[in-house]
Amino acid sequence: MSPAPVQEVATTSRRDAKIVQRHADWKPSVLAFLLPFLVLVSFGLWVFEPNPSPLGWTLSVIWSLPAIGVMVGFQGVLLIRRRVRKSHEMVPAAPVEDDFLVVLVPTIGRHDTYPALERSVLSYVEHLPPFFPRMRVDVLTEEGCEATERIDDLAATHPLIRVVAVPKVYETANGTRFKARANHYAHELRIEEGEALDDVWVLHMDDDTGVGPDTAMAIAQFINRQGRAGDEAKHMAQGILAYPRENAVNRFTWLADAVRPADDIARFRAFTGLGTPVAGVHGELLLLRASIEATIGWDFGPKAIVEDAQLALTFCRKYPGRSDWFNGRCYGASPATTKDFIKQRERWAWGLVALCFNRTVPFRYRWFLMLCMVSWVLGPLQHVATVLLVAWFIGDFNTSPVTQSVVIMWSLSFAYVIWTYWEGLRLNSLVSADGKRRWWEPIVVLGLIPLFSVMEGLGGLRGLIKFIKREENKFVVIAKPA
Repeated sequence: MSPAPVQEVATTSRRDAKIVQRHADWKPSVLAFLLPFLVLVSFGLWVFEPNPSPLGWTLSVIWSLPAIGVMVGFQGVLLIRRRVRKSHEMVPAAPVEDDFLVVLVPTIGRHDTYPALERSVLSYVEHLPPFFPRMRVDVLTEEGCEATERIDDLAATHPLIRVVAVPKVYETANGTRFKARANHYAHELRIEEGEALDDVWVLHMDDDTGVGPDTAMAIAQFINRQGRAGDEAKHMAQGILAYPRENAVNRFTWLADAVRPADDIARFRAFTGLGTPVAGVHGELLLLRASIEATIGWDFGPKAIVEDAQLALTFCRKYPGRSDWFNGRCYGASPATTKDFIKQRERWAWGLVALCFNRTVPFRYRWFLMLCMVSWVLGPLQHVATVLLVAWFIGDFNTSPVTQSVVIMWSLSFAYVIWTYWEGLRLNSLVSADGKRRWWEPIVVLGLIPLFSVMEGLGGLRGLIKFIKREENKFVVIAKPA
């Protein structure tokens, strides 16, 4: 381990201070969920007409499937609001003097992904050192990658940046490929270099995801809190992935990605924050003790393409109750095209469906993920347009459920979808340069929800089809803007 010289916390600029305060005061809205729910349940009960037909029974089941996830997500929202209310009782943000931070940034090393990598890496060396006087940024590449020279030149600009090249001949014991293979190489390297210790933390980041002053403060606060927790200390933590407007080259896909930060403050907050991340984790802003990662590794086999989720479920089995959530953000970029958006969702669905059937993970840690995936891959069949087309074909336009009580579950699910896009847009706007939503953005994002649902559902369905056809796994890396 080669720590950087101890530094004093830099005086926060006026702009950074405003960003930190703006984020600290934020909490998810409950009203944005309750209002749509009340409108939907009132309308649903008003037009309700019992429908015991096959269509009524089918809709009663598939439109009710998301209800459990909705209740879990809303629990996450309430937990965030409670933590914000008690923020004055939290350990204050201060430099982490004793622990060492390794920021791990895997990259495919193509020229079209390099600009985003450069933006992200420079944000680490700008914002993290004031709170982490002992740290290093490891850029993880494949030996001989396309952008090798540019990445080496980037590393030469700052003493905290180190390039770790995975040898082309490197193989894991289980034949793992893609990003998981690179992560496993870095994990083995840390063990060899004597860094697999309790006081070494690995911050996993994607090559298009940067940090800000608020990110550094939130991570430092979390790590300092573990020093006082004793036997109750946590070993893993996850923050929020948000999308600043200025990182987007396509406003349409940026609006469609409003759903992602909303998921972080809902389902991920609930399960990861309560200690057992059965909903999985995502590969950026994932903080993990090096000693714990050394006991799990990333050698999940050649079919693993959602290595972050598999790591989370393995963590659940080995360290139940030892994960947490922190109110820090990292800053990514939405796919540049609709085609890339669907390809991204396809890969996630493909890998997650496979993970649902992975018997090496106990069922008690897979059931929630299975429920979520059923709702996702059936998305095109649940779509209102599909239902109306079927109703027209069979000549029965009564789309009520079999019993009136089901209307409440439907209203919960649809209100939650509205909330995710509304609140996700609010959060993405908050982390943007001006911190505000454009007047037209909420109107447009709500109006486009049916189209966004098709895009999400199409990606999920394509992933399911690839799994069923047993096609060879592919780790598709889409280009992201600078």
